[in-house]
Amino acid sequence: MVPFAGWSLPAHYGHGHLRSHLHTRRHCSLFDVSHMLQSRVHGRDRVKFMESLVVGDIAELQPDQGTLTLLTNERGGIVDDLIVTNTSEGHLYVVSNAGCADKDLAIMEDRAKELQAAGCDVRLEVVDNALLALQGPSMARVLQAGLSGDLGKLTFMKSATMTVFGVPGCRVTRCGYTGEDGVEISVPAARVVELAERLLADPEVWLAGLAARDSLRLEAGLCLYGSDIDETTTPVEAGLVWTLGKRRRSARDFPGAAVIMAQIKEKPKRKRVGLTSVGPPVRSRATILGPEGQPIGAVTSGCPSPSLSKNIAMGYVEAAYSGTGTALAVEVRKQQHPALVTKMPFVPTHYYLAK
Repeated sequence: MVPFAGWSLPAHYGHGHLRSHLHTRRHCSLFDVSHMLQSRVHGRDRVKFMESLVVGDIAELQPDQGTLTLLTNERGGIVDDLIVTNTSEGHLYVVSNAGCADKDLAIMEDRAKELQAAGCDVRLEVVDNALLALQGPSMARVLQAGLSGDLGKLTFMKSATMTVFGVPGCRVTRCGYTGEDGVEISVPAARVVELAERLLADPEVWLAGLAARDSLRLEAGLCLYGSDIDETTTPVEAGLVWTLGKRRRSARDFPGAAVIMAQIKEKPKRKRVGLTSVGPPVRSRATILGPEGQPIGAVTSGCPSPSLSKNIAMGYVEAAYSGTGTALAVEVRKQQHPALVTKMPFVPTHYYLAK
């Protein structure tokens, strides 16, 4: 168990990190991610409220469709990455990172008060639910056994409220942080242990901790807030321009729009890249070196890949050295080791997309 953002979280369970990681890729694992902040936004001006904070086109979301979006500041920095779902129940459902929960909540509450003072109809509600993530190729078979409806109708980033293994009022969203097909289940806290035990009754389901979650997301090329993105990085530098809605780009009405749109036009000075390397594992803050041995950036996440049996990492480098296939080096314990800019994801993703 490790402390994180005021929570005590499992790093790994009895199977250990490596076996747990590979089990998720081949079968199915259950992650307790109840530390994430869950909230609902009510009122007729809920979309206006959310779009005043994030870069995404929330208005275009269909009922029960969600999207990854970015909460930005006036300097174009990323305050947090969120999943926002337009529910068919008439509210927005928002999932935020635990490490950003306090600042996110303060920002959202302040903006809600501003809009309310201007006569807008918006209300913020913090949801006291637990959150379970069931991830891996066996997920659909395992979960379908506890559903009355057809899980096949729920494609990637779609969401529905349903009864799961006899527990009513669960919001099931087809998403996750591993690159595998998976769901996140928002469940009333009083019944989360019951639901977890029902899921774990299937022998293919193992409990997995944060160590596996971290290596799985890195193989999938996904950013970790506080490591790979933060308030000093912009969506353009981070390779997350795809999160900017087309209408929002034209309107330039999100925080930091002037900085972000200028970067899109003029190209950023640095970019997030994937790296593979030989030698010892590369960790966060390791220096990335150019062809002449000069410092050109730093690693933000790195680990030995359990799936590939090689070192993988991501970090920021000067834009001139960001092309796939560029030969670089990384500095580990004052020694230089060869590295190669590598396209991400490192391991192919298996999201359940519409046929």
